[in-house]
Amino acid sequence: MTPSTDSRIRPIGWRSVWPTTALLSLAVIVLWQFPRFWYSRTDPRQGFFWLGEQAQLTGWRFKDEPVSDTAEAVLAADKIVNGEFVKENGPAVRVFSAKRYSEKESEFDMFSHTPDRCWTSVGWKVEPVAPEFIALNLHGMEVTFERRVFVKGAHRELVYFGALVGGQPLPYRIDQYRDIGVKRGEKTPGIFGKALGAVNARFLSWPWKSFVNRRPLTGPKQFVRVSTPLAGETRDADALLSEFLPRWLALTDYREELQQWRNR
Repeated sequence: MTPSTDSRIRPIGWRSVWPTTALLSLAVIVLWQFPRFWYSRTDPRQGFFWLGEQAQLTGWRFKDEPVSDTAEAVLAADKIVNGEFVKENGPAVRVFSAKRYSEKESEFDMFSHTPDRCWTSVGWKVEPVAPEFIALNLHGMEVTFERRVFVKGAHRELVYFGALVGGQPLPYRIDQYRDIGVKRGEKTPGIFGKALGAVNARFLSWPWKSFVNRRPLTGPKQFVRVSTPLAGETRDADALLSEFLPRWLALTDYREELQQWRNR
């Protein structure tokens, strides 16, 4: 006996599948292009801002200190400047600058290696200090620098660090590892306590800040850090770093520096 065929059952034709396929394809395209559209905000009043490191400053002697191969590989920077300026019979200022002239989406974020994370991983502790950030005028541009006091044994160091992305200062702080750095200096019992200490609102808010401000974290990028030994109060050290930064970092032509790097 031949099975009966229900006339109501029909094979699904291409006319029924096409709308669903089209909608899914459109959704994929939108998701793929959304970051390029969304993370595109800049301040047209600021233009493109780029800073060049000076190796010679009147009254100062510079000593270059190359970073380790491991650190260089982690940062994946196109150019790194690391060393110390010493004033005769005076203070010392340690400097660090890392640059990427262009960046691929697959590369790790250079700003994931701030002192809050890296210094505390090698034994430094964060000493409470106020304010935790400071806005400095560099050649007419206001740049926000994180401000910390790090302690290791009997040594104390006042540290400023800040960043540029896409030729402009970030409109938000790079303090995502601050709480993690503080917790590393505390005695947190057990592996679960350490794991929980690494998760906090400040760290989780970092992607949200980027999203809300519509500012990308890829492209031409510069990370800057300066520090000086601290014997007592921070007033003199603050004045030193604030005066030193615009002398060490001069306005420069990004395209010219990029060409020099390509021709090296």
